[in-house]
Amino acid sequence: MAAKRGRTAQRLELGLQLRQLRESCGLGDRGGGLTRKQAVQGLRISEASLLRIEQGALNFRNIGDLRKLLDKYGVSDEDVIESLMSLNKESNQQDWLTQYRGLMPAGMPAFVGLEPESRSMKVYHPTLVYGLLQTQPYARALLEAHKPIEDTTAEFVRSSVELRMKRQEVLTRESPVKLHVILGEAALRYPVGGSEVMREQYTRIEKMSGWEHITIQVLPFRPGYRSTNDFAILDLGDELPPRVQIDSPWGATHTSDKRRVVDRFIRRFEAMTASALPPEDTPDFLHRLQREL
Repeated sequence: MAAKRGRTAQRLELGLQLRQLRESCGLGDRGGGLTRKQAVQGLRISEASLLRIEQGALNFRNIGDLRKLLDKYGVSDEDVIESLMSLNKESNQQDWLTQYRGLMPAGMPAFVGLEPESRSMKVYHPTLVYGLLQTQPYARALLEAHKPIEDTTAEFVRSSVELRMKRQEVLTRESPVKLHVILGEAALRYPVGGSEVMREQYTRIEKMSGWEHITIQVLPFRPGYRSTNDFAILDLGDELPPRVQIDSPWGATHTSDKRRVVDRFIRRFEAMTASALPPEDTPDFLHRLQREL
């Protein structure tokens, strides 16, 4: 039996099905489906709300609007209707992520909610160690260093570290997520929390690089090095399209499942893979950094 999807994935699945029904219902001016503006006519939701629902960022607060929408799409099969109504209801319930939503920048909760649903993740981090690889001392020191800038509290730091450690469970659970990370040399050289913190962090990365489901490469300072923003590509299996998450310098997170966008980042990742050191060279690189501390 397949594992039950989390709330974020349920909202994404609901939105994907509704978008497909809207685009294929054959009731538009030329038989090519309805626009969102046409779809919400007579309903108590706005065009913007329907867009957010189709993107998996929202669900229906009033189940009557969902029924009316399905009727407008020509859906008469009661099993299909009940299935979508149940999906909408379940996706509205709280889950483990609810208590942490206030800690994350815009767009990040949707991404974090999909991490446990992923089959595999491809990640590039040029300037800091990737969150799923961080030790507690490293994560704490990093957040403490930003307190004067972000005006955050000790409780915010504690909860943020707790969230980061909980996210790492996708790598240690039964059937873990397959992870491929490329770390820029700058990410490994940037001093966080002092030499002892960095030494423990290097040891942690070396250990994880030996796990069968984790591949870690280093992109050294040489032609081909990119100092672009962080990004991650999530393979969500056969039922949901892959997504890419891109971080901005201001902390906001943008995600997209548009095929052309995802493909562009896949090509970028593959180019970086070819430019980076082979995975088997990662331990030696980390040993050299430890000797420099």
